[in-house]
Order: sequence, then C-alpha cells, then structure tokens
Amino acid sequence: MKKLIKSVLLLLIVLPPLFLQSCRNMREIALFQSADSLTYKQMPRLQPEVARIQPNDIIAITVSSMDQKSNEILNFANVNRLYTTTFPGLAIGGQNGQPLGYMVDALGQVQVPFIGQVSLNNKTLSEAADVIRQMVDSTLVANPAVNVRFLNHKFSVLGEVGRPGTFNLLDDRTTLPEALAMAGDVGIFGNRQWVMLVRENQGNQDIVRLDLTRDDIFLSPYYFIRNGDVIYIEPLKEKATATDRRVQLAPIVLSAVSTSIVILTFIINAFK
Repeated sequence: MKKLIKSVLLLLIVLPPLFLQSCRNMREIALFQSADSLTYKQMPRLQPEVARIQPNDIIAITVSSMDQKSNEILNFANVNRLYTTTFPGLAIGGQNGQPLGYMVDALGQVQVPFIGQVSLNNKTLSEAADVIRQMVDSTLVANPAVNVRFLNHKFSVLGEVGRPGTFNLLDDRTTLPEALAMAGDVGIFGNRQWVMLVRENQGNQDIVRLDLTRDDIFLSPYYFIRNGDVIYIEPLKEKATATDRRVQLAPIVLSAVSTSIVILTFIINAFK
C-alpha cells in the first residue's frame, strides 16, 4: 500500500509539467520532406558561388618553402605572441598562432612586407595565392607554397535557435543546414516553414523566405551561405499561446499538486 501511494505521489509531481508542454505536428518540425514517399531520391548537386576579394576585406597570407629561415622572415607576424609592427596596410595583430590580417584598400590592393604592393581586387583566394606565389618566386625564394584566406567573413543566426550569434564563415561550401547546426539547431517553437534570409547583393538587400521542411531547399540559390548573410528563425504563434497557457495553468496545477501531496502524506502517516 505504501509503495503504491509513493508511486502515485511521484506521478503527481512529474506529470503536470508534461501536460503544460505544447504538442507539435511532426510534419511541422521534420526537415527536408519529400512530396512523395520514396525512400531514395537523387538531386542535382549545386555549386557554391566562389567568393572574391573586395575592398575592406581582411585576408590572411602565409608563405612557406623548403628554407626555414625564409619562412620565418616571410611569416614574421604568424607567431604565438602579441606583437607590433610599422608596416602599412596591416590590419590585425596575431595572437595564439593566428595569422596576420592584411586590409584590402579601396583600390583592392594590399601591402605585403618584403613583397610590396599586390593588386588582388575581385580575385578568388586561389587566384590571389597564384599572384603572390609568382611575386615571391621571382624575388625571394623558389617554389613557395602560398595560402590565402578570409579573416572577416561571417554570418549571423538570430531567433528561435539554440545559440544565436555571429559565426566565422570558413569557406564557400558552408550550407544553410550547417549554419543552423552551428547555432544549435532550430528550437521546437521555431517556424521551419518561414525562415528569413537577408543577403547583400550588389548594393541591395535580398530578403527571401525559405521552407526547411521541403527537400527542394537543396536546389535553392540560398542553400550556400555567403559573407554577411543574416538568418532569422521567427517564433511560431504557438510559443506565445503556450507561454500564456503555462502562466494561466501554473497556479492551478501547483495548487492541485500541493493539495494532493498533503492528502497523500496524511494517508501515509495514517498507515504507519
């Protein structure tokens, strides 16, 4: 008898919060649903637009060769400490192994120490690496390896996600699902059928609405994330309704639980 009463008491404590949760239709939260019931579907593979260097970009440039001494000179700033420098055009100081950032000026040029002024306007990262490689090869060391990457490319995720914030865009192949995963995924009250994406496009702002519950999202021109993209997951109306319902029912449920605990406690003491 005592065991049964204790079990009922436990249920009274655990169940009320569950009743206060809002129910969601599975089709409203499942992603990438197909219009048919096929278990396999092959879709064409999109290619992302390759980012090009623009004025005010900040890029990292590292040069390596078989000559260790030359490497130290060419990459003097890429050290695991703070430093200062008087070279023009340097944008960011390195710390904890982070490479030095070179600010691209209004003409699309960067001033690289020991190399000189390099024009990189509207070039891809691989094209920029080729230009710098040729300049280093002709003046400093033979057959150098050059790596160029962006340091200031970012995107933001706001709204009903686990970790809203701004994130580094590491490459051109970061997809919308990957961006949302970095932000902690869409919350239970996030509207997956009405995702807003804001993108700067040739001086204008493109504002589009995307439906993550459809599998044709893989064919969208907005599937791959670009620098400066802002993704907003708006909350469902159910969130406000569920919140109001919890506020309204909470006193009633707590009162009922408290009363039940008092009664059951009295019964348990009576059987002792």
